[in-house]
Amino acid sequence: MRENRTHNAISIQTSPTGVARITLNLPPANAYYEAFLREIGDAVDTLEKNDAIRVVIIESALEKFFCAGADIKVFANNTVQENLALVSQARTNALAIENSSKIYIAQIAGHCLGGGLEIALACDFIFASEGDYRFGLPEIKLGLIPGNGGTQRLLRRIGFRAALEILLTGDTFGVAQANELGLLDGLYSRTGLREGTQNFAEELAQGPGRASTAIKRALREGCSLPLDRALALESELADSLYETADAKEGLSAFLEKRKPVFNQ
Repeated sequence: MRENRTHNAISIQTSPTGVARITLNLPPANAYYEAFLREIGDAVDTLEKNDAIRVVIIESALEKFFCAGADIKVFANNTVQENLALVSQARTNALAIENSSKIYIAQIAGHCLGGGLEIALACDFIFASEGDYRFGLPEIKLGLIPGNGGTQRLLRRIGFRAALEILLTGDTFGVAQANELGLLDGLYSRTGLREGTQNFAEELAQGPGRASTAIKRALREGCSLPLDRALALESELADSLYETADAKEGLSAFLEKRKPVFNQ
């Protein structure tokens, strides 16, 4: 990696291939509070402004946890207003990831619970390793519900029936079940996760950046629009690409029977 800029509990790494990594490192469980969430938000904002980055991987430096969600001890001792501020920052982060012009991949090899799973659900892809760890949205066991997009993003990922059971019971589930439910987009061996994620990220990063962003926006926004408005959005996005350098390169490469070199 070419750059390694460390915040208090967050590190950002960028590479010449157009792939960046945001690494969470707040032992023992990456359980968050407002300041930690602000660091995550700052990292997302920093990478959004970097035109050389096209794909971002969110990972954990901890062996046993991706993220355990909100720190319950902090949450229990906060005032309601303090908790609302914490949740507001978590929602802002999820929306920034979801609406980013970059492609986001959650790389998971440890427990991914509550707000941690909500971070992963905001990403475009979720890759995980085999292992003895758990996923879940257990908020109902605290008399609460997920409030950072967990209900809606889980529903859109795995369907109504499966999402309803997970949310109503609050029970956690293992990697195999997560894969069977369709929560995961890739399942790797523990030793192959990082390489597999990196290879996929680099493949995406070599594609035409503006077209990739347009596809993400067309799907993210279009899925909640009536068909006529979704088609209008698609037309708007498609028409904006015809005169781009990448479009010209793609057409030239096709005619010249060579591999295109995008993002010139």
